[in-house]
Amino acid sequence: MTITIEEETKILFSFDYKELTERVINGALDFIDCPYEAEVNVLFTDNESIREINRENRDIDAPTDVLSFPIGEYPVPGVFDTLEEEQPEVFHPETGELMLGDIVISVERVLSQAEEFGHSTERELGFLLAHSILHLCGYDHMEEEERVIMEEKQRQIMDALQIYR
Repeated sequence: MTITIEEETKILFSFDYKELTERVINGALDFIDCPYEAEVNVLFTDNESIREINRENRDIDAPTDVLSFPIGEYPVPGVFDTLEEEQPEVFHPETGELMLGDIVISVERVLSQAEEFGHSTERELGFLLAHSILHLCGYDHMEEEERVIMEEKQRQIMDALQIYR
C-alpha cells in the first residue's frame, strides 16, 4: 500500500493525522474487500485552495470539505474483478498497485465541521477519508438509493475502526 500525504497548509490537528489517514484508508479498503495493494494520494489544504480546485473541476465556486478524484471507473461500486482486463492502465506499471486516485481535504473544514457536529476532529477527518475512499472505489450519493448504501458503508467502516461520534 502506498499512501502519499502532502500538506499545502499548516496542520492544526492535535493528533497523529498521518497515522489516522493510513489507518482509515487501509481499514476502508479492507472493509470493502479490495483485492489489490493500492496507491492513494492525500492532499491537506485550506479553504481557498480547495475552492479553486472545486471551481476548476466541478464548476462550483465554493470551498468544500473533501474532493475525490478516482482514476478507475466502476460499473458496480466496489467490484474490482474486471479492472485488470478492462482497465489495465489503473495499475502502476512498476509496483502493480491499483492507483485509486486523489483525495483533497480542507483542514479548515475538518476543524469547523467537527465543532459544528459536536465530535472530535479525529472523527471528522476519519469520516471524510472513509467517504472519499468509497468514492475512489465507485460509490456515490447522487441518487437516494446510492446515498443510503454509501451512508451505511461509511457507518460500518467507522464502527469497524472504532471511531465514534
